[in-house]
Amino acid sequence: MSVLIDESTTFIVQGITGREAVNLTRECLDYGSTIVGGVTPGRRGREVHGVAVFDSVAELVDATGQVPDGSVVTVPPAFARDAVFEAIEAGVKLVVVVTERIPRYDVAQMVELAAMRGARVIGPNCLGVIRPGVGKMGGIGGPARDAAKAYQPGPVGVMSRSGGMTTEISSTLTATGLGVSTAISIGGDAIIGSTYAELMPLFEADPQTEAIVIYSEPGGRMEAELARWVTENDSQLTIVAFMAGRFMDDMPGMSFGHAGTIVEGRADTAAEKIKRLNDAGITVAEEISEIPDLVSAKLAKAVHA
Repeated sequence: MSVLIDESTTFIVQGITGREAVNLTRECLDYGSTIVGGVTPGRRGREVHGVAVFDSVAELVDATGQVPDGSVVTVPPAFARDAVFEAIEAGVKLVVVVTERIPRYDVAQMVELAAMRGARVIGPNCLGVIRPGVGKMGGIGGPARDAAKAYQPGPVGVMSRSGGMTTEISSTLTATGLGVSTAISIGGDAIIGSTYAELMPLFEADPQTEAIVIYSEPGGRMEAELARWVTENDSQLTIVAFMAGRFMDDMPGMSFGHAGTIVEGRADTAAEKIKRLNDAGITVAEEISEIPDLVSAKLAKAVHA
């Protein structure tokens, strides 16, 4: 078992000839990921770091004779929905959407089609997925040498609404010798393809993962959904969370950082979310630096229980 990606995972990059996508492709290749092709309409026949470029996903599939496991979508917001639709209809089962500022209606349609076709969307407005020492999809961790420093294999899964904090938390876990099983930047928008609760079963089924660290923010209902899932499914994983933006409790209607951090009511506040998480047995750290010790203490307690 693994969480989303493993040694055999193949993927493509849609929008591969864009400046950011060129860098992303290089970073993923250097880290050891297997990119089997790229797509940019009108650029067929070109190469990006040795990766062949096609006009469409269907053309790529015909030429290579295989449907890739995943796709990283990094195209302008106006074309993101069509790119995701194209990948899903071609049979791609994992779509990581890096693009930000995609209209909510377009994202809702992406998520609905993915559900209909048995596919999964990560993002949008995310940095992707990394399995330390194995591979990564997206810009998560940055250049391969930096990703290798921040992400070392270990027993702790990481899920975060902030791409940068995904790496910050993982680096902290690595520095203390714990390490990371899989880290997922889930995206900071109001509508995303995969929430904490929807990803939890994958971590539960992964033999490498013994604990989960969640980075969260005010706004939205994902934490309530996670707390309910953990309680109803009697999750045995050690879970530690960090709640950013506590100052927003005194500023209703304010948003910071991400489009999804709009507090629309009491249930969206940091204080209420922390209470819900605590009630579900999830420890909430006061500071990022506390996370490794909290994880280690809870793991040790679980062993002796």
